[in-house]
Amino acid sequence: MAGRFFGGVHPPENKDHTQRKVIRTIPPPKTVVIPMSMHVGAPCTPLVAKGDEVKLGQLIGGSEAPISAPIHSSVSGTVSAVEPRPHPNGSKVLSVVIENDFKDTPGSDLTPHDSIDALSPQELIDIVRSAGIVGLGGAGFPTHAKLSSGLGKVDTIIINGAECEPYITSGYRGMLENGDELISGARILMKVFGLKELTIGIEDNKPEAIKNLNRILGPNADGIRVLSMKTRYPQGAEKQLIQTVTGRQVPPGGLPALVGCAVVNADTAAAIHRAVYLGEPLTQKVVTVAGSSVAQPDNLRVRIGTPFSELFSECGGFKDTPAKVIMGGPMMGLAQYDLSAPVVKGTNAVLALSAGECGQDSAERSCIRCGRCVEACPMHLVPMLMYAYERKGMLDELNKMHVTDCMECGSCAFACPGRLHLVQSFKSGKQRLRNRQIKEAAAK
Repeated sequence: MAGRFFGGVHPPENKDHTQRKVIRTIPPPKTVVIPMSMHVGAPCTPLVAKGDEVKLGQLIGGSEAPISAPIHSSVSGTVSAVEPRPHPNGSKVLSVVIENDFKDTPGSDLTPHDSIDALSPQELIDIVRSAGIVGLGGAGFPTHAKLSSGLGKVDTIIINGAECEPYITSGYRGMLENGDELISGARILMKVFGLKELTIGIEDNKPEAIKNLNRILGPNADGIRVLSMKTRYPQGAEKQLIQTVTGRQVPPGGLPALVGCAVVNADTAAAIHRAVYLGEPLTQKVVTVAGSSVAQPDNLRVRIGTPFSELFSECGGFKDTPAKVIMGGPMMGLAQYDLSAPVVKGTNAVLALSAGECGQDSAERSCIRCGRCVEACPMHLVPMLMYAYERKGMLDELNKMHVTDCMECGSCAFACPGRLHLVQSFKSGKQRLRNRQIKEAAAK
């Protein structure tokens, strides 16, 4: 029986337009732009230069840093540039630009395996690293590093199928259409950690996904259970999911392994299957394209490096000029200023929202001390005080309120009747604290 986590909110789901849309594979674009940083940790160094011929799945970016993830070409063709290009994070990032020859000449160095019986946990982790797999729910943390750090510490594996953000249905469709890959990836994870049990947590607003995975598992699930969880945002966050499934609480600043847990996104588990059994590195993503400004919302399978503009074109363009375009969901997504920015490993949705959808028709007002933000915060923080301290520049007080524990889920802002820009304030406050820390360190 699923438990519950602290706080949380119930934003409108807005999944109706795409949840029944079967994933559609679109043709790769003429040009792909592949950033050398699509993950948490050290960026990759380009391993190709202008004029080089590359193949589909070829390694084009690498790093020896322990927290990093290799990057592969998503098409075959010719490198036309290695230069900074717009990135979904709002900056310009060194990128490899490839002109597609539309031949998809294969070039992966990964070896397909018929079975995992003869593979050790470390060999499986090495395959995950070589495939460039990261957290595909949006976090982008290198999966091999998560697995390695949990060896000998983890007694509970959780597959995250919550997909709690509004609009996004790419993961849901994956659980319906590629559930066998998810289950296979789950069994690989069980071997890595040497465990006999694993839980797949799915919110109860996805009954067809729950039914499909139970059908695939059949009567002999071999230690894998599918857990139906009450729908509540932000259930898909690691700490909240762990509390729901196990009742354990990850301490502030701590990682899931501290309480014996490893959490892996459902799409990530499927990618692990493809890397181990098919020898496929991570070169494509399923992306939900939605929002009231999109003519024909859809779920698209696209090559990494595809410009956002191509995705909207594949969905019939815009019905009207969007007030905001977001990569990700409306609660935690990143606003985009340039639609030439490409799909990266963490892209699970791009939304084109009207002014009403993104709240631009509501002016910021004053805090009325109603406490709704405190009730909604899943991290036991006091957003109204954090907001006041940040606005007044009281950084010591802000730090004492544990602003760095804020995961920027947006629950407080959603609950706030004053429409205060709470999350933006906390992002600013954390950056100001980092800047002060750097300045103090330099002065020593």
